[in-house]
Amino acid sequence: QVQLVESGGGLVQAGGSLRLSCAASGRTASTYSMGWFRRALGKEREFVATISTKGGNTYYADSVKGRFTLSVDNAKNTVYLQMNTLKPEDTAVYYCAASRSNVPLGPRNEYDYWGQGTQVTVSS
Repeated sequence: QVQLVESGGGLVQAGGSLRLSCAASGRTASTYSMGWFRRALGKEREFVATISTKGGNTYYADSVKGRFTLSVDNAKNTVYLQMNTLKPEDTAVYYCAASRSNVPLGPRNEYDYWGQGTQVTVSS
């Protein structure tokens, strides 16, 4: 089992920045990638970005490409999502997920473990 805990959410004005963290514990060696998803009120869950925990490769949704950056600190078993130039449409609950699948990164990868989520609110 792998446990994931997100942190770093909050309220920010449009154009501002936030950094989300996802700390993993348990059998983290069994995971190959960690992803971020978000769900806005009344909408379906949306893929945001994913990073390989073995090589650091990344994949981003078009909606966040150039504004969001993933990084991983394997010593701390933590993945960071740096979010810059935030927009009101980025408002959502952000979830971290971990995958045991060793496959090319993409928006449709399957994830085995999920965190509880952290709220990000961007005011206009």
